[in-house]
Amino acid sequence: MQQETEKQSPAGRGEDEGAPRRLRESLTLHLENIYPESDATDLARQVISAFWPDGMRPRRRGRSPLHPIWSERDTYVITYGNSLVDGEHKPLDLLFDFFTTRLKGIVSGVHILPYFPYTSDDGFSVTDYRAVNSILGDWQDIERIASQFRLMSDLVLNHGSSQSAWFAEYLQGHAPYDKFYFEASPEDDLSAVVRPRAHPLLREVETANGVRHVWATFSHDQIDFDFSNPDVLLEFIRIFRFHIAKGVRTVRLDAVAFVWKEVGTNCIHLPQTHEIVRLFRLLADYAEEPVVLITETNVPNVENLSYFGNRNEAHAIYNFSLPPLILHALLNGTSKHLCSWQMAMPPAQLGCAYLNFTASHDGIGLRPAESLLEDSEISDMIETVQGFGGLVSMRRMPDGGFRPYELNVTLFDALKGTVKGLDDWNVERFLCSQAIAMALEGIPAIYIHSLLATPNDLEGVEKAGYNRAINRHRWNYPELLARLADPQSLQARVFAEMKRLLAIRIRQPAFHPNATQFTLQLGETFFGFWRQSADRTQSIFAIHNLSDEMETIPAVSLNLIGGENWLDLLSGECVRQHGGVIEFAPYQCRWISNRQ
Repeated sequence: MQQETEKQSPAGRGEDEGAPRRLRESLTLHLENIYPESDATDLARQVISAFWPDGMRPRRRGRSPLHPIWSERDTYVITYGNSLVDGEHKPLDLLFDFFTTRLKGIVSGVHILPYFPYTSDDGFSVTDYRAVNSILGDWQDIERIASQFRLMSDLVLNHGSSQSAWFAEYLQGHAPYDKFYFEASPEDDLSAVVRPRAHPLLREVETANGVRHVWATFSHDQIDFDFSNPDVLLEFIRIFRFHIAKGVRTVRLDAVAFVWKEVGTNCIHLPQTHEIVRLFRLLADYAEEPVVLITETNVPNVENLSYFGNRNEAHAIYNFSLPPLILHALLNGTSKHLCSWQMAMPPAQLGCAYLNFTASHDGIGLRPAESLLEDSEISDMIETVQGFGGLVSMRRMPDGGFRPYELNVTLFDALKGTVKGLDDWNVERFLCSQAIAMALEGIPAIYIHSLLATPNDLEGVEKAGYNRAINRHRWNYPELLARLADPQSLQARVFAEMKRLLAIRIRQPAFHPNATQFTLQLGETFFGFWRQSADRTQSIFAIHNLSDEMETIPAVSLNLIGGENWLDLLSGECVRQHGGVIEFAPYQCRWISNRQ
């Protein structure tokens, strides 16, 4: 992402805490909405001190959302800190080597999933937010990666480990941690609470103040914080600043939709939750460092879009509906639902962006497909993927029943075939899915196991005892390098083509995250859209054959401007406006542009 060159001068004298008046007023307003019974003015002073300690000063003016700090050159790779291991070197050293020697200049950002000490959920049950898991490395390793790539880090603010020092202090009744965790009663009406998991919501614990029941949205080892206590918010603001000081420039607010609870409500997307996101955005906008805020909300599409706010919440949101819709399209050879969804998607306002991904460490979420796919279509998709070795995780419904929550599978194996069964088009089908995500409006985010065509890790599931381990393989680094050196291996073939696609993509102004996009109607076997650069000098028709058959489209069906030379950027073929038909091999993708 682009680095800012404007030097901001300190705030003028006479302004409280060195903070501009607009910042103080905006903070006060947010805090009044979150904590109406507290002194919002005093809380605003505490927030400023927490985020700008030790004589630090905010910018005189917040960044304008009209000037985004990303471009077509931006792509993230998502990885665990120990996705690469060799038993000898620190895993973060191996990541640094892999990214700097094989992806430098092609990939701009790295999202290292929680690299803190933890007790469960592969890092999302944090015991210490200010330490690096010593098995992975240390802060020096994190800062070294941050010096070469834009580093995305998780702020796991909904919950913390039940084995942390904080929770131990809570159990002993020691301030301030005695009020850090959300408590409820088994007698409370919790029937409306939206659940992402199937276990009981409350966990009984013995404390110095007697028996308590703490809230556990994700697992009984992950105890939810009580953000109705301002001290909790202030502590996470300090952690936010600490991570920025260590080189983090993109902050992912993990599971943020659940942070505010009120008994008797659904406890998701409550107004105070959005106010908290707005407050973090305000701090990011006034930080000297160019900090980007991303919300992680694995929910139906309309709910997910709400986290843009009015360009005052997340800079970027995960495009959660994309993975299940792409999977459905390629398993069934139809763009019907993909096109309907894409035509209904609003373009991200300038200063906001979609984060386009096709797979993640959590699998392929099914909640974002609700209302976009019929239940029978989701069931068919689940059955097909299970036939390719995939698994499915469930969530508990308010009526006590269960519903599929996500598919647990590597994307490469999920695309081994179609609803008709296994076939020989695995690589082509998979690369088609990646080309779509790279070309769509937004910023691509590629999971490392997609980059490496990693197969299902069923042995990992057996060892770990949970479904998500199927897509969290740890590559032996020397073995991986040997495979990448063998041009006949799946890893080498897919990795080389992914790099080629990315190298082409980052040179196209029409692929700027906010460039114009228009969905094309080319028949169900094609998914196509037109992108145009902000200065209108480049157009790209991105067209993808979703079927296992040779397909054609008439050249005249595209609005190829006469007098310009049109070229397929992927194949190098010239395309003529009146050249008859354009042929597509099974799963072939074409990026037809008027500029090379």
